Amino acid sequence: MQIHTMPRPLRVTTWNVNGLRAALRKGFADQLDRLAPDVLLLQEVRATPEQLPEPWAQPPGWHVTWHPAQKLGYAGTAVWSRMPHRVVATGLAHGTRSRRGAADDPDGRVLRVALDELSRPLQVASIYLPSGSSSPQRQTAKEAWMEAFFPWAQRARRGRSPLILGGDFNIAHTEADIWNPKGNAKNSGFLPHERDWFGRVLDDAGWHDAVRRHAGEQQGPYSWWSNRGRARELDRGWRIDYLLANGPAARLIHACHTDRDAMLACSDHAPVSVDLRLPA
Repeated sequence: MQIHTMPRPLRVTTWNVNGLRAALRKGFADQLDRLAPDVLLLQEVRATPEQLPEPWAQPPGWHVTWHPAQKLGYAGTAVWSRMPHRVVATGLAHGTRSRRGAADDPDGRVLRVALDELSRPLQVASIYLPSGSSSPQRQTAKEAWMEAFFPWAQRARRGRSPLILGGDFNIAHTEADIWNPKGNAKNSGFLPHERDWFGRVLDDAGWHDAVRRHAGEQQGPYSWWSNRGRARELDRGWRIDYLLANGPAARLIHACHTDRDAMLACSDHAPVSVDLRLPA
């Protein structure tokens, strides 16, 4: 097996691009060059590879796995890496890739891969939790997904390999993760039971919130901003995009970064990155 000795640190970036075709038109390529991730976890791709302009279905220099939604123009995740990877699972299956594929995850919300050819094998998963803000029915669907996700997260973090879950969880965990917490206390994404659930993912399921651990108890850094009420201009946002690490992965992380400039250029979400120190 060829061992890829990437320059250290190795950067893992998660980014909800709010439609990859639109992001490409707005300068995604330039932002990607500036961010310089080694592993890129995308959410809300909202396209199949065949719908993307050349050469983005298989961009040069990247190994790409797409997990689009069955419904065209909706949801979907992807993993890009500078080194080869293999698919471990799609959806909330555990341990092996489901033979039914998208039928088990019709919205393309979970894609987990292994990077076996690094000096320290690493697994990552691109996660896109449903939003419940558009209707009571969507909130009900979100909560059903949360209920299914929790035992998956408990099992997934127990492996010996470092594992990072990156994605849009559509929940701001604490008052430090949202501007105007009192005004949003009854809104989807900051409901008390959603916040409690996220706390259980960290405390009971055993995941580490990488950004919060490194940023401390400062306000933010936010990762999503409404396009209303000058929220972007005034930095009135929510922190709903996370990089969660199991124990072995948490010990490798030495820096985190949320890039608001890329949001202003391409999306309503900022990319969030962690830098990992892997053994030589």
